[in-house]
Amino acid sequence: MAGPGGRMAMGPAERSADFKGSGKRLLGRFSTEKPWLYLMVLAGALSVAFSVVGPKILGTATDLIFAGVVGRQTPEGTSKEQVVGGLREQGDDGLADMLGGVDFTPGQGIDFGAVGDVLLAVLLVYVGAGLLMLVATRLSIRIINRVVFQLREDLQTKLSRLPLSYFDRQKRGEVLSRATNDIDNISQTMQQTMGQLINSLLTIVGVLVMMFWISPLLALVALVTIPLSALVAARVGKRSQPQFVAQWQSTGKLNAHIEEMYTGHTLVKVFGRQEESAKDFAEQNEALYEAGFKAQFNSGIMQPLMMFVSNLNYVLVAVVGGLRVASGALSIGDVQAFIQYSRQFSMPLTQVASMANLLQSGVASAERVFELLDAEEQEPDPVPAERPGELRGSVALEKVSFRYDPEKPLIEDLSLSVEPGQTVAIVGPTGAGKTTLVNLLMRFYEVSGGRITLDGVDVSRMSRDGLRSGIGMVLQDTWLFGGTIAENIAYGSAREVTREEIEEAARAAHADRFVRTLPDGYDTVIDDEGSGVSAGEKQLITIARAFLSDPVILVLDEATSSVDTRTEVLIQKAMARLAHGRTSFVIAHRLSTIRDADVILVMENGSIVEQGTHDGLLAAKGAYARLYAAQFAEALAEVD
Repeated sequence: MAGPGGRMAMGPAERSADFKGSGKRLLGRFSTEKPWLYLMVLAGALSVAFSVVGPKILGTATDLIFAGVVGRQTPEGTSKEQVVGGLREQGDDGLADMLGGVDFTPGQGIDFGAVGDVLLAVLLVYVGAGLLMLVATRLSIRIINRVVFQLREDLQTKLSRLPLSYFDRQKRGEVLSRATNDIDNISQTMQQTMGQLINSLLTIVGVLVMMFWISPLLALVALVTIPLSALVAARVGKRSQPQFVAQWQSTGKLNAHIEEMYTGHTLVKVFGRQEESAKDFAEQNEALYEAGFKAQFNSGIMQPLMMFVSNLNYVLVAVVGGLRVASGALSIGDVQAFIQYSRQFSMPLTQVASMANLLQSGVASAERVFELLDAEEQEPDPVPAERPGELRGSVALEKVSFRYDPEKPLIEDLSLSVEPGQTVAIVGPTGAGKTTLVNLLMRFYEVSGGRITLDGVDVSRMSRDGLRSGIGMVLQDTWLFGGTIAENIAYGSAREVTREEIEEAARAAHADRFVRTLPDGYDTVIDDEGSGVSAGEKQLITIARAFLSDPVILVLDEATSSVDTRTEVLIQKAMARLAHGRTSFVIAHRLSTIRDADVILVMENGSIVEQGTHDGLLAAKGAYARLYAAQFAEALAEVD
């Protein structure tokens, strides 16, 4: 089913593209923490060893107590062999067999001193196990947080290396979901599973060793249920895994929808689309609910199923163990220890099976994060990067070609030469390639053919930072961040600037007057939406930011589109003053704002069809004259 914008809605059973590969890759990120991992495993192994030895020692206490009870009930002065032989003469072979396996002394009661020593040893063993497990848990938390910290850093640096075209194709909410929700899920999954998983696996191994040591027969009986446990885990895991993938993909889509609707909430209300927005939200929320319910339900049935298998194991061990005690092959203490081991053996199996489903959720998120980390990056900067000896602002385009879509040419064989200090205005209908031309100059996109030079140096041979450090840009879409107005203006400079410099830039952009009317002046805090200031005032702040950067080249993309006519006139005067000695590119729709430009370029379909001064182009009566006449006629119609 097609979703909004023609995108295909995700089916609930969509599977992970490379589940095993993503899991191995996630584990591979722990390679930098190997020393700490080894220390964690060592502490965990010692803790498990102590925990595993505990029941065996405790079984010794049970044997001592049982031997004391039996000894008190047998006549003093006889030997164990005489007591057992007497029982056989009386025909009670079963009791004789059982007592034959008990180390008792006739006439002697419970040796409480020995029992106390055993219980003290058990206490010390369990305290040691607890302390070692505390060390292992602390190391686990440290390792996981360092790995997630590095993953976040890698993602952040990756986002800075992605080309602008990637963000053109992706919804912002989807990218944000991968950078926040998915990484948080990876962190939580590893926190809940990593230490416990290692502990469970070590416990399984340790318990198996002790079980075979006590009784190979009972150990084999306990292992009978292993294939059944593995079958349950495999079947449930197979059903859960695609649902976890669907759950996190649905989360990303829902976040993208919420981000879009919140960002454009004014337009949603203006055009009365609240119901449609709510309907889309309800559909995506329902998809997330369905995927989440199925994933959690399939994962949730693992525990009761594994508990059922564990109880079968317990019954089998108890029955066979009782028979072995009755035959005298095992002591009661050994059977007690073995029953404890069977519980210890079943519990980590259940935990491992449950964690396998949690891991599927984490790996599903990891796969989404790795997809972002594997996205095609922009071409790296050349090493060593070239730089003009002196930045003067001479720009040349030599037979430049560019296309967003390989099948659809946009700019073909475009040549242009701009001298330092010239003001170049670029006009033309929507889609003519005006903004694209500036994006190529800034290297937001790379040219498909030809080259662009700055002061004789090919911009592709320069580092992007080096290129952009000499260019100031003001876009039609203003961007402010949460902070004071002074901080937003200071963002234009890479160095520390003084308040006087900030205010000077604001005065140059004619923003100083309105800023001082605000309650806290330059210290007024605004949010990323610019609440508290108008659209025109936001534009003035961004223009002041560009002034503060003191660029060699100034790019204004419809920079005065959001200001009133009076402010526009003031800005034009300020621009003229600022542009003195600087190369300026001005993209404009209102042709009245570019009368004084040194060169006016008229673009149509990615090509420059005319260039010249305002008066010269009007006299030529070509494309520019038609645009000007159309705007003049429109202005007259508005007056009428």
